[in-house]
Amino acid sequence: MNKAVIVEAKRTPIGRKDGMLKQFGADELLSPLLKHAARMSQNKLDDVIIGNVVGPGGNVARLAALEAELPISIPGLTLDRQCSAGLDAIRLACCLIQAGAGNGYIAGGVESTSTSPFQSRARFSPDKIGDPDMGAAAENVASKYGITRKLQDEYTLLSYERSIHAFKHSLFSQEILAVNEYNQDEEFLKERNIEKLVRRARPVFNKENGTVTAANSCGINDGACVALVMEEGLAMEMGLQPVLRYLDSVVCGVHPDYPGIGPVPAIQQLLNRNNLTIAEIDLVELNEPFAAKVVACSKALSIPYSKLNVHGGALAIGHPYGASGAMLITRLFYEVQRRNNCNYVLAAIGSGGGIGLAVLFEVICKKKQRLS
Repeated sequence: MNKAVIVEAKRTPIGRKDGMLKQFGADELLSPLLKHAARMSQNKLDDVIIGNVVGPGGNVARLAALEAELPISIPGLTLDRQCSAGLDAIRLACCLIQAGAGNGYIAGGVESTSTSPFQSRARFSPDKIGDPDMGAAAENVASKYGITRKLQDEYTLLSYERSIHAFKHSLFSQEILAVNEYNQDEEFLKERNIEKLVRRARPVFNKENGTVTAANSCGINDGACVALVMEEGLAMEMGLQPVLRYLDSVVCGVHPDYPGIGPVPAIQQLLNRNNLTIAEIDLVELNEPFAAKVVACSKALSIPYSKLNVHGGALAIGHPYGASGAMLITRLFYEVQRRNNCNYVLAAIGSGGGIGLAVLFEVICKKKQRLS
């Protein structure tokens, strides 16, 4: 079986909805990333696979590939698995390489909520089963799994603390490809008293006894992120350094009322199938749409915070839906290069409709000179 590896990963800075990136459509956010990855691949590409959730519709991957002046022979595929889309795009590219269907892919996701033509979300599930908004679903998870407001706020502050530390030490700059003059995440452009905001925030989705607030939830954001996925032998022939080797992945369904718990069965199946325990996983990146979800998954899987989202995540930086899953892999891609002791890492995400997705990688480049 062929081996799929990640040899490059980049993202745009993340902007707030109607914020600094509001004038850029999805294809405009994506095309500079495609150009960068295509140059690295020397255009030895079979396809561009992009996750997108809120539009503009059509085949954004094809549009952006043409906008980026990639060879016309590269077709482009756009997929939607809600917030899992960007992670699933990379997963699909890896599986295609394993199967021998191709040797080189640019995969990831994009979201321009500012320019989306859709004013309301799509249906996640039939009403007869349950189709809660994601905030209400986070309250469901918090209630069912005993995740208190205190636990959520504590994790939120930890995520902000880690993200701000990473920003101040320029760790995020290694991930970011500037969009015109924008080269920093918008959330860090203003100094704010985060602790006061978190403590004073009121419940949004259940006014009487709710625990989910605007502060312990992510924002609505614009941004794009891609990885260059190649067959390992070809990458080595081209002089590219593989960093992460794809090992396995699991995607599964959970009840649509509790989508935030989706990563739990996906990760459990993935570990069991590969005869691993959570103790043998060195780093875990888990999307952060709501603190309730992260705390619930951490408790259910016994993931210590010391190896979970070590530089924060969507609570602080933002959640550009289609791109967020690809950002998890991008974060792992750079973090393992700063460490000498990582062997296995995984990325996981839960999404609307009750979907859990987890992807397992082996670390094959302990440290790169340019990050040392």
